[in-house]
Amino acid sequence: MLTLGIVFGDIPSGWIISRIGERMAMLWSTLIALIGGGLALAAMNPFMLGVGIFFIGLATSAFALARHAFLNTFVPFEYRARALSTLGGMFRAGAVMGPLLSAAVLAMTHTPLAAFWLMVIFTLATGAVLLFMPDPEKSFGRATRMRDSSGHSVTSGELEVEQETNGLFSTIVQNRKVLVRLGVASALVMALRSGRTVIFPLWAVSIGIKDADTALIIGLATAIDFLLFFSSGQIMDKWGRLASIVPSMIVMSSALFVLSVTHDVSTNVFWFVATAFLFAVGNGIGSGILLTLASDLADKRNPAPFLGAWRFITDSGAALAPMGIAAITAGLSLALASAITGVAGLVGVVMMLIYVPHFLPRNK
Repeated sequence: MLTLGIVFGDIPSGWIISRIGERMAMLWSTLIALIGGGLALAAMNPFMLGVGIFFIGLATSAFALARHAFLNTFVPFEYRARALSTLGGMFRAGAVMGPLLSAAVLAMTHTPLAAFWLMVIFTLATGAVLLFMPDPEKSFGRATRMRDSSGHSVTSGELEVEQETNGLFSTIVQNRKVLVRLGVASALVMALRSGRTVIFPLWAVSIGIKDADTALIIGLATAIDFLLFFSSGQIMDKWGRLASIVPSMIVMSSALFVLSVTHDVSTNVFWFVATAFLFAVGNGIGSGILLTLASDLADKRNPAPFLGAWRFITDSGAALAPMGIAAITAGLSLALASAITGVAGLVGVVMMLIYVPHFLPRNK
């Protein structure tokens, strides 16, 4: 439901941000996330919990786009790459802190609700930062404004994210060859990554690992992922895009294959930890590959529409994977769901090997 909310949020977010501005969009996203967190805390059944998580997904999509537009507006072009890479690093740092703090809170309170309270507290802190921080236009100078297609005054960042979502489906049709091939391959990468967020927690429950211990293990695995963040870009720049994505997907798929056959062995906890860490290594060495491929493939004169279509396709893969895994787990078994997700990753490897050289013949 989280990734489904992100996909649905991808469609209108650009239009909304261009109308109300980056800062207001982030503030409204914070409010929507708080509503989602409140619903999750008050949930009496799975449906209500799912609605709350869906709201958090909607907020995540709009906040991410607004954050992108904000940096594009106020950061000079010559510093933009470093600013965006720093933003990505901070996002991963937060992804490390979340599970580790959750592990500590869960150990003290012995209730899963504590993790949602932690999310609500940090969301309130985010809103406070947005409300009380100095006005960027006073600190850094007034943002450069222009007119969009409907005559509204927008900043360069707002215009970019509006363009990303304008004509989304027509852009998909116009670029159907590359999106059906490399877009689907990238959607499989996202499916593999999002599958982890479902398979590993469910696996921990099924073999009897405590909630706090699960959060600690996942937090440490995310830390490994974070430590490898900058190595991915070095690999791609030195040896090419395939040198990053192929080993990354093979390692992640292998981790899921190993996990799928260790459920009933006496050392299943060891194998759970080992495969979680192995998956994190694979994900780490593939950091940023989908953004890089999208930039390589987009029209340099007007990249925004293609980037919006690309994100919609890849986010759709991320949204469908958890639902597919849940269905296979309910109908058959979690071990089979893990193995099938691994197979999907290997299919993505084959597609990348075939289509990256075809669409990027001068791939660096």
